[in-house]
Amino acid sequence: MIESTVSMHRRRSDGPAPVSRTDAGAVGDTMEQLIAGARRSVSLALVADGKFAAEARRILAARPQRVPGSPAPVLRVLCVGAATRDAVELLTNPYLPQTEVRVTETDLREVMVVDGRGALVRSAAGHADGAAVAVHDTAVVRALDLLFAGAWSRARPLARHLDFRPRLDHDQARRVLEMLSDGRTDESAAQQLGVSLRTYRRHVAEIMRELGANSRFQAGFRAVELGLMPRSA
Repeated sequence: MIESTVSMHRRRSDGPAPVSRTDAGAVGDTMEQLIAGARRSVSLALVADGKFAAEARRILAARPQRVPGSPAPVLRVLCVGAATRDAVELLTNPYLPQTEVRVTETDLREVMVVDGRGALVRSAAGHADGAAVAVHDTAVVRALDLLFAGAWSRARPLARHLDFRPRLDHDQARRVLEMLSDGRTDESAAQQLGVSLRTYRRHVAEIMRELGANSRFQAGFRAVELGLMPRSA
C-alpha cells in the first residue's frame, strides 16, 4: 500500500520532484536532514537488519541535531522482530526523552515520517539494499502518516509485549490455539488436551483476554499476527 501510494503520486506530480529515489549511500544524510528539522514528531517503522534500519539506529543513537531552542520531538518507533532489541536502547537515550516503542508482527515497509512534512520510505525488494524514496509532497506524506498511525494504533506497547510473550508462548497456550484454529468443539478439544471442559474454557477465556480479542476468530487472527501461530498456506 505504501509503495502504490508513493508511485501514484510520483506519476501525478508536476513541477519539482516531490518524490525522488535516494541510493543506499545517501540514506543516512537524508535521515539526518529530516531529523535535524524535526519540531514535533519522528515516526519510524523498523523491520529488521539492513541499511535503512542500521542508519536509523546510528543516527538516533547519537545526539540528534535539531532546531536550536526547540524541544525534543516525540519519537515513535514501530518494530517488527529483531528490530525490537535495538529500539529498547533508544528508550534509554538521554537525548530522546520522549520515545515510545510499540511492537507488531504484521508486514511493514520501513518508513520515517517527520512532522507530516517529509518522509523516507525503504524501496521495495529488488532494489539495492538500503535504497529509499524521499517524499516531500504534502498529500503523500499525509497518507504515509495515516498508514503509520493505523499500524501504531493496532500495535502492542513494548512493555506489554515483553510481559505478554512469556505468558502465551508456551506449549499449553499453543495447543489451545491449535484447537481453536482447527475449529474443534470445546468438548473435543478438552478431551484431546486431557483437561476438563471447564478448565479448557478457562484457558480459552484467558487467552482471549491476553490477546485483547472479542471472539475466538479474532483470537486466532491476533495469534497469527503475533507469531504465536503459523500463517495458513
